[in-house]
Amino acid sequence: MRRNTSQRIAIEKVFREHERPLGVDEVLTYGRKEVNSLNKATVYRNLKMLIDDGCLKRISHPFFGTLYERTGKGHHHHFHCRKCNRAFELPGCALKEDEAAPKGFVIEDHEIYLFGVCPSCAKFTK
Repeated sequence: MRRNTSQRIAIEKVFREHERPLGVDEVLTYGRKEVNSLNKATVYRNLKMLIDDGCLKRISHPFFGTLYERTGKGHHHHFHCRKCNRAFELPGCALKEDEAAPKGFVIEDHEIYLFGVCPSCAKFTK
C-alpha cells in the first residue's frame, strides 16, 4: 500500500478539478497552488504511480507529446485550441472502425484530434 502524501493528494486534486488532458508542466503549476514545494521529479513519479494504479492514462498529443488524463471516461477524442494551446476532451466517437481502413488492415486503436478555437477563446475573436 502506498502512502498518501500531500504531493500525491495535490496531484489527484488537479485531475479532479481539470476535466481535460494535462501536461506535466500544467500539473506542476496547478499542484503548486496546493503544495508549494512540489517539483517536476515528484510529479513524474506520482504520475507513474497513478498510471500503474489505473487512475490515470497517458495520451499522445501530436504537438504536446505526452499528456495525462483520468481513466474511466470511456472512448473519446480530443480538441486542441490553437489560441490558448490547451487540449479538451470530446465525448464519444463517430468513427466507424470497420469502414475506416482499407480491406486487409487490422485496426487496433485510434485517436482523433480536432483543431480550432475553444469557446472561451472564441469570445475574444468575434
